[in-house]
Amino acid sequence: MKIAIVSDLHMGEPYVGLARLRGLVRRTNALGADIIVILGDLTAGHRFVTQTVAVERTAEELGVLSAPLGVFAVLGNHDWWDDPAAQKRRKGPVLGQRALEANNISVLENQAIKLEHEAGAFWLAGLGDQLAFRLGNGRFQGVDDLPATLAQILDDSPVILLAHEPDIFPEVPQAVALTLSGHTHGGQVRLFGWSPIVPSRYGNRYAYGHIHENHRDLVVSGGVGCSIAPVRFGVTPEITLVHLEARA
Repeated sequence: MKIAIVSDLHMGEPYVGLARLRGLVRRTNALGADIIVILGDLTAGHRFVTQTVAVERTAEELGVLSAPLGVFAVLGNHDWWDDPAAQKRRKGPVLGQRALEANNISVLENQAIKLEHEAGAFWLAGLGDQLAFRLGNGRFQGVDDLPATLAQILDDSPVILLAHEPDIFPEVPQAVALTLSGHTHGGQVRLFGWSPIVPSRYGNRYAYGHIHENHRDLVVSGGVGCSIAPVRFGVTPEITLVHLEARA
């Protein structure tokens, strides 16, 4: 099975505009993935944009994505932070979720669903964002509920977990076959496999790529856009393609 990951678009001209997004969507569809997952952060994460892109327009373009098993998404911290009304009422749904769902993209918010593939059935679980609400003084409150999400899994079919931030990974049980995350942009600036700044309490441990740890697997996408500053060095913007093979 092939999974295509689109993550951290951080839409905003002149860096990631609608024309670039259309090209990204075409290239993603051309990969022939069985399923496409969007791992959050649709809106710009820095102030150096010359023109904002409405999340509704972004969702319209993403609505062109197509895969046999469907297109699914989880929300990122910027999807929550950039919705002042949701911040004020301390609950969703946020504008990004409404826009994605209006374009037939299912948003999994602490939800697990079972999908059928020719190689066998599997569960796709989506975790709520771990940094959803800004509390001030560098403190955040998440809407993630990993136990409740995994409690929806009713049999021993393989489980794929979508989680915007990879920091949840130490808490993920071995019953989860694979965790897919974004958020870090691969460190955004990477020198000889190391990034000086990674938005994770674990630093470079979960910054980028395939991590195998304690018999568990995590793939962190480098994503497309930028946060804080419009600079990427040593981390090429990417559509991440994951190949899974069934083992007897």
